[in-house]
Amino acid sequence: MLKGKRIVIGITGSIAAYKIPFLVRLLVREEALVRVIMTPSAADFVTPLSLSTLSRSNVIIEPFEESTGEWNNHVELGSWADAMVFAPVTANTLGKMANGISDNFLVTAYLSAKCPVFIAPAMDLDMYKHPSTQKNINILRSFGNIIIEPQVGELASGLSGPGRMEEPENILSNLTSFFNRKRDLTGKTILVTAGPTYEAIDPVRYIGNHSSGLMGFSIAEEAFYRGATVTLISGPNHLGCPDPEIHYERVVSAEEMYQSCISNFPSADVVIMAAAVADYTPVNVSGVKLKKKEKMVSLELKKTRDILEELGKLKKKNQLLVGFALESGDGIQNARNKLNQKNLDLIILNSLDVKGAGVGVQNNQVTIFGRKGITLKGEIKSKKEVAVDILDVIEKLLVGPNKA
Repeated sequence: MLKGKRIVIGITGSIAAYKIPFLVRLLVREEALVRVIMTPSAADFVTPLSLSTLSRSNVIIEPFEESTGEWNNHVELGSWADAMVFAPVTANTLGKMANGISDNFLVTAYLSAKCPVFIAPAMDLDMYKHPSTQKNINILRSFGNIIIEPQVGELASGLSGPGRMEEPENILSNLTSFFNRKRDLTGKTILVTAGPTYEAIDPVRYIGNHSSGLMGFSIAEEAFYRGATVTLISGPNHLGCPDPEIHYERVVSAEEMYQSCISNFPSADVVIMAAAVADYTPVNVSGVKLKKKEKMVSLELKKTRDILEELGKLKKKNQLLVGFALESGDGIQNARNKLNQKNLDLIILNSLDVKGAGVGVQNNQVTIFGRKGITLKGEIKSKKEVAVDILDVIEKLLVGPNKA
């Protein structure tokens, strides 16, 4: 898997740095060649000696090593690496990387990288949510860097929320998946939908849902890494922009998503409908903010267009159409009915009853049904790992019989 791969690890001054020796050990066990860079403040959280021992190479902190008289060449290191993994990355370093402020060896090495770069942010939740941090993450993502999203959990401040650095095992999994990817989807055009839709009540209020868009984004990125030409249509989300080579269309309402899907559908080889589109929308939308009244206000709703059903009617023999079914209780029969009624090739069932999986969280658990029955029954995994499973099933469909 990673045998012989040259991996540079960059560590910044975050309490999460204590996890990095575990990551280095995992990489060495995989027989990767590891070099470690630290910012000076990172040494307050983890010792260079322990990292040097585990990586079997000298840790670099400064361009010039006074003890040995050696000069550390950041350009050479950038050319040597097959991948760079910066973890944990503080808000401070995110800003420097995004804006080219090369005042330490770590950032100069990043600016010299000629390889894939993985960035795992770690900070308190308010810092992570701050617009400046999100802007810097979006800038780095737009450069083609791979952002390993932080997890939701207990933070060093005692608060709980997004900002917890991804665990070393999952960082390793991201690397392994990246290097194991085959470009089997080269020449294929894939359309993916993601996120919620917002159905306006007035200029301020709307009907929506808790979908984050992460599942659809993960599928789009995985398809792109496998060589596909990808169009991603997403409702409102806080994930920023995907890879700049992915064609990205933002929409708000179910009707806007319908129009965008109809426009892009004819040129797609595979369509994966992961968006949580609203089933209903207000009949009348007020042009001004509605005033609060003492009596209850009735809101008249009408059904939105069933985008998946409409695409099923338009589907050609050479196209694959994949739907999602979010269910509670016994969703298996509902998923099978949806598969047949909407002319789908695959239906991906995820349940509201599985704790820690589904809408608005980092993980998911899916069961994939084809025309011949269950194709895959998965375990709870990160949505990025679930995306890998989904694309594996789709690839088998593309190279095998037309129906699973």
